[in-house]
Amino acid sequence: MTQKNNPLHGIKLQEIVEFLVEKFGWKKLGQIIKIRCFNNDPSVKSSLKFLRRTPWARAEVEALYLKSVPKSSQKEEE
Repeated sequence: MTQKNNPLHGIKLQEIVEFLVEKFGWKKLGQIIKIRCFNNDPSVKSSLKFLRRTPWARAEVEALYLKSVPKSSQKEEE
């Protein structure tokens, strides 16, 4: 089943975190989204664990990803 209205369909949370870290770096990412897992001894593993249990933080990360990824990449799924 295709989810055309969901731009995050088929994108794993790990891919989102890795993209944002590559684009911004941990320090800048921690300034943009003020959560401890981005500021204190950050790692993809610890961030994923926190984001999976914290809906508001995950929503902020997903929103930043959607603002940061080129529009053409979002259309590839369609």
